Amino acid sequence: QVQLVESGGGLVQAGDSLRLSCVASSGTAITMAWFRQHPGKVRELVAAISWVDDNTRYGDSVKGRFTISKNNSKNTVSLQIDSLRPEDTAVYYCAAAQNYLASDPAAYAYWGQGTQVTVSS
Repeated sequence: QVQLVESGGGLVQAGDSLRLSCVASSGTAITMAWFRQHPGKVRELVAAISWVDDNTRYGDSVKGRFTISKNNSKNTVSLQIDSLRPEDTAVYYCAAAQNYLASDPAAYAYWGQGTQVTVSS
């Protein structure tokens, strides 16, 4: 069982930067990822990072402004978001999986409670 706790969300203005963090209770996952969910929409992959090497994967809609990173010794994964846009407003979830860099939310067995990011124009 892996417990995930996110932090760092909030209300920001367009153009600002934000850093989300997620602490895992253990380091047994193969992949850690960030997903986001807009109201009424399906959850989509933002970025994933392998816990066993340094490979990453980004969702097609977010390439360029999002950077995922990890700290293996602290069981922490972070998501840096630059040049925030109103369309980035969503609930952001941290997730962990035994699958390597999976993009399907169904592949992730463990989820955090989510953190709201709201970007005002």
